[in-house]
This record gives sequence, structure tokens and C-alpha cells, in this order.
Amino acid sequence: MKPEPGQLMVDLLSAPEEAVITNPNPSFSWVINDPRQGARQTAWQIMLSASKENLENNIPDCWNSGKIPSDQSVNIPYSGKELQPLNTYWWKVRTWDSNNKEGKWSKPQKFYTGEFNPSGLKWPGESRWVNRTDGTLPEYVFEDRHAIRYHDIPPVSVVKNPAGNFFITFGKAAFATLKLTLEGADDNDTILIHLGEKLTDDQQVDKQPGGSISYRKVVMGLKKGVSDYMVELPRQYSRYPNSQVLPEHMPEVASFRYAEIEGWNGDIKPAQVKQHALLYRFDDKASYFKSSDNNLNQVWDLCKHTLKVTPFMGLYLDGTRERMPYEADAYIQQISHYCVDREFAVQRYSTAFLIFNPSWPTEWYLHIVLMAWADYMVTGDPRELEKYYEELKKKTLLALAREDGLISTRTGLVTEEFLQSIHYNGDSFRDIVDWPQGTPANEEVSRSGFGSVRIEGETDRYVFSDINTVVNAFHYRNLVFMNKIASILGKAEDEIFFRERADLVKKSFNEKLLDKNTGLYLDGEGVNHSALHANIFPVAFGLASRENYSQLGEFFKSKGMACSPYGAPYLFDALYEVGEQDYALELLRSESDRSWMNMIRFGTTITSEAWDIKYKKNLGWNHAWGASPVYVITRKIFGIEPLEPAFKKILIKPQPGKLKDAEIKSPTIMGTIYAKFENDPKKAFQLKLVIPANTTAKLMLPRPHEKNCTLKINGKTAEYRMEENFVTIDNVEAGKYDIKVD
Repeated sequence: MKPEPGQLMVDLLSAPEEAVITNPNPSFSWVINDPRQGARQTAWQIMLSASKENLENNIPDCWNSGKIPSDQSVNIPYSGKELQPLNTYWWKVRTWDSNNKEGKWSKPQKFYTGEFNPSGLKWPGESRWVNRTDGTLPEYVFEDRHAIRYHDIPPVSVVKNPAGNFFITFGKAAFATLKLTLEGADDNDTILIHLGEKLTDDQQVDKQPGGSISYRKVVMGLKKGVSDYMVELPRQYSRYPNSQVLPEHMPEVASFRYAEIEGWNGDIKPAQVKQHALLYRFDDKASYFKSSDNNLNQVWDLCKHTLKVTPFMGLYLDGTRERMPYEADAYIQQISHYCVDREFAVQRYSTAFLIFNPSWPTEWYLHIVLMAWADYMVTGDPRELEKYYEELKKKTLLALAREDGLISTRTGLVTEEFLQSIHYNGDSFRDIVDWPQGTPANEEVSRSGFGSVRIEGETDRYVFSDINTVVNAFHYRNLVFMNKIASILGKAEDEIFFRERADLVKKSFNEKLLDKNTGLYLDGEGVNHSALHANIFPVAFGLASRENYSQLGEFFKSKGMACSPYGAPYLFDALYEVGEQDYALELLRSESDRSWMNMIRFGTTITSEAWDIKYKKNLGWNHAWGASPVYVITRKIFGIEPLEPAFKKILIKPQPGKLKDAEIKSPTIMGTIYAKFENDPKKAFQLKLVIPANTTAKLMLPRPHEKNCTLKINGKTAEYRMEENFVTIDNVEAGKYDIKVD
């Protein structure tokens, strides 16, 4: 008998008991835990009851689906008796295999319903705090997303520093406060507590860390007979328009790795101190990576920890300085988060929030459709596309187009009516390209009170013009995805419109923004400068011709990391697209001052906002847009991507370059993908692979030499075809494989 289904989800929540669900018709998903070759589901049955006892006795008082012939195992809509708000339910599922053999029932899963059609929302789709009473204790949870919880983390060490203070080191930074157990205090005793991300050479918390690197100082009073204390940080209120504030029932937190206690005359042992960290739900065991390159391993660990601790408010946002969500930041965090955890709710909620609470740059708006499409491809759930379809259309910025399809924010079309249509209420809507910006190539100097200076910025001296190449590359990508979205939703007229408009924009883009002599894209119409950004986005978004890949690849290599951590994932997309995987690997493992190893070297354990404080003076040490290497390792080095929504069909296209060996465990909604390769670029490529049940895969494997290759799968010679110079096999069934190309 094969194992029962596992990893159950209700409305894409893996722990629905940690939330309330406001949807009266939620969806149900599960993973087929069948390790056999070719394992697939042919039918399913769901039972749902208002009591666990009834469910365990197979009395489904709400829904008994009966046996449903189907291989669908995700996003099954509820079809039973009307669910009641503010109630508790239990469900379970069993499946039939390809031999029509009935499997065991899953373990029951509990979920709560909240208010259906809630009123008083600040914006459509808002998820509020709910004080839910379960048994005897009240508990605060979110609507439709996992709750945030405090976790006590022990220190790595507690020592006396040269200043005579207790210096406490935690393994990594987190958004937290400090818990202490102190014995022998008298009334009116006070201690001074320093919390920070950065330390000095003499083992003190850096009290002047610079930029936006976190430091907090708290005077804490002690009382006789009281031994347990928690540091009360002042509530953080940021001045930014969409900044988030923790509710009153939750202690305030700050990002810190180090604590220094001044003025305590007793002793402090490691067991007496805890980092009281606020975390969104995260499964540390969902993903794994290890390779022959130690730098790459360290970068993975840095980024994975970043993705664990930064959604600490149940939303993607800038952690220390602003606590405000931004679309580009959220998109990079979203696609990276998918690679390390089987989590979908915080990503989806962040998208909904940003639709109605946007930031200001042009290109940031053009990330919303990318976020919605990424959600659909990993979940296979089209409900959000349907719900926000009209808003997605506006976020393409079609209203700013001229006759040739290209768009501009500088030709008088950015009216009050337009800004209201995209929910923008500020006065700074403009193109950004990258951040900080700096001096364009056509402006030799920037005047200041100290004479003529050049501000380098992160835009590679990009020249801004009315028709901006980066903006229009994003616009094209939006149109391509909207064509697909319209097709999925059965909107035939829109499907045709978006396809034709995408074709028009691509034609105009390559006619007016490509330098035919160099094969490079210019920064804009009428501009004679080609910045890195003007070229990576057309390649990453499918606008560039393969005929120009050679010169584009050489151009990329001549530029290095001439972008901020924001631009990095797009640079890597472009490098792997043009076949420069060796150079991409160099950048990933680089130890230059524009690298992830530099972040590790200067002391952060969460990715920083910029490569170094010299590149951004208000640098923060907790910015998740720097976490994209986990995306690059998963989606490019291992080449694991969904070919069909919800990973029903998987692409596995490793591009290891000179990396000798690596191993990964990658979570998906259908189950875990495991891959391990050994790579000798001149002799052979070997891959151990586990494809989850109920899926198929297309394999595109590196060709180790120019001669005819031999492909062996589980020891037997197999047929293949060549595609893009990769050894390609289609429709590989679920199961375990040992593959060799030599």
C-alpha cells in the first residue's frame, strides 16, 4: 500500500489552523507520496466534517465528494454543504493510483472560517488581525495568511568584553527583542541594553554603525524578586506612506545579531538570554543546497536565512528603515521565496496589497503583472488572476502608449485621472531603472558646493529620455503575460488585443531602440549610450534576437556587476539566456566589493540593500531584494522551472558552467524535486534526479563535448534529441533516475 497523501493545504495555506479563511468556497491541495516510477493519481475523494470525530468515523456531514476520476491534486474547489462563518472544520483525502488501486486516507487537517464578505476593509483583499478563541485561550491570527509568531533563539556565546559588559552573540540577525533571566536584582536597579547588527573590533555593539544599519539602546529598570524580563522597544512608526506598524498586542522588534548588557553586576549564562524573534511560518527542511564551491554554499545560506526572517510582519517589506512594501523588492523576494519553502500565501497577499497601495517608480508598477503570473505558474490557481484582472490591465500602463505601442511617462499622459486609476496618490511617479541613480552619461558632472563631482550610482550612467528602453522592456513583458492571462480566463478579445499589442511593441522596440551597428540596445530613443540595464532587460524578457547574443554576452562581461542587487536577478537571467553560465558563476561566487561574499565579509547575516555602504550611504543590512542567488541557483544552475502551472510539467535544464558538483532539494506545490549532479565539462555530466509523483519533466542536459553523446538512464542507453545544444528528453515520468551524458 502506498503512503497516504501529505502536505495538505486549504486555500494554499499549509497550516490553515494558524489562520481564519474568509472564502466560503476554499480550495484543497495535497501531495502524492508515492515513490514508484511513473506514479500518478487517477482519482480522488475528499471528506469534510464539522467535527474531527465524525471525520475519523467517515461521517462527512459537510461534503463527501465520492470518487472523482481526475489527476488534479491542487486547487480542488469546495463543493459541499454551505460552510458557516466563524466555524471549525476538518477534512481528509485519499487517492487512486494508475492501477486504480485505492490508497489510504490522509491525516485529518483542521481549518477555521472567519467572516465571509467582511466589511470595513481598507482595500479589497485586506487581511486583518482576528482575535480567535480556540478552547480557553484567545489567539491573534491573520485572515487568509499564516500568523506571525515569536520564537526563542539561544545565543552562540555570552562573554565579558574589554569594556566589562556582557556581550552576547546570536548565530544570525533576526527581527526580535531580548528576553533575560536575571537573579538578585534590587528595586531601582537599571541596566543599559544595546542591540545591533554590527560589532566593533573590541566585541562591542557598534553604537554608530552608519547608514541604516540597525542599532537600539534601551534603559531597563529592574525589580527585586522579579527574574524574567523582556526588553520593551519603542513602537516604530515610519514616515513613509505605506509603512506597517505592529499591533499593540505584539512586542516591538528590531533587527539585531548582537546584544551588550551594561551595568549588571551578577552573572549571565547562555541559558539566561534569548533572542525573542518574530517570524512568519517557515519550513527550514523544505529546501537544501550544497556544492563543491564553498562561496556558493555561503551565499545560499545567507539568502535562505534572509527569506526566512524578512517577512516578519506577514508581508514583504523593507525591514529597518521604512517597513514599506515595494513592488520590485516584493517580486524578487517572491520568486526567491518559492525556491526555499512551500509557501504561497505571503507572496499572494503582498501582490494584493501593492495593487492598491503602490510605491512610486514606473517600473515598480510594471512588476505587478509579473508577480501575478509568477503566482499562477507555481500554484496553478487562477482565482487571483480573475479577481484582479481589471487592475492588472491598468498596471501594464497601456494608457501611456503612443501610436507605435511604446510608452512614456514624459509626454503629458501622466494625468491625475491616470494616477488615480493605478491608485497612486503621491507626486513622484517617474522612471527609475535602478537605485541609487547617479550621473547620466550625457551629463559630465553634477554641481555641488564642493565643486564638480560625479555621482556614480547604480544605473551604469543610464541616459533617461522620453522613450525609456527599460520601461518599455517591462511593458512588453506585461503584454506577453496579459495575453496568457486573458487566454486562461477565456477573454478572447483581450487575448487577441494583447498578442497584437505585444507584437507591435516588439517591432517598434527593435526598430527604434536597437543600434544595428553594435547589436546593443540604447538607453532610449534618440540616445547614443548603451547602459547594462538597457540590454539585460530586453534579453531577459524575450525582445532580443539570438543573432545578437554573442555581442550581448561580451558586452555583459565587459560591464561586470554594474547594477544594484535589484538588477542582479535580471542580469543573471540574461547571462544564462545568452549562454554565459561560466561568467554567471564567477559573479555569484565573486569576492569583489560588489558581491554577496562582500556582504558576508562586512558582517551581515541578512542580505544588504546595496553592495556596500560606499555605494549607498543609507545602506540597510536587512533587504530581501538581495536574496536572488537562491533563485539563480534553483532556476538557472539546476534549471528547475514550471513548464506548466503548478509544476504539473517541470523543466530541468542545468547550466552548471564550471561548477563540479552540487545537490539541491527544491519544494513545489506538487512535492519535492531532488537533483544532484557531477559535472566534468569536457567528459561527462551525471545527474541523480527525483521527480515528484503526478508530474512529468522535460530534461535538457548539458552537452559535455562536441562529439556525439551517449545518454544512459538508469544504466540503459536512451534516445534523445538536441535542442539549443542541450541533450533533451521529453515526458519523463515521476520517479528516481540516474542519468549520464558522455
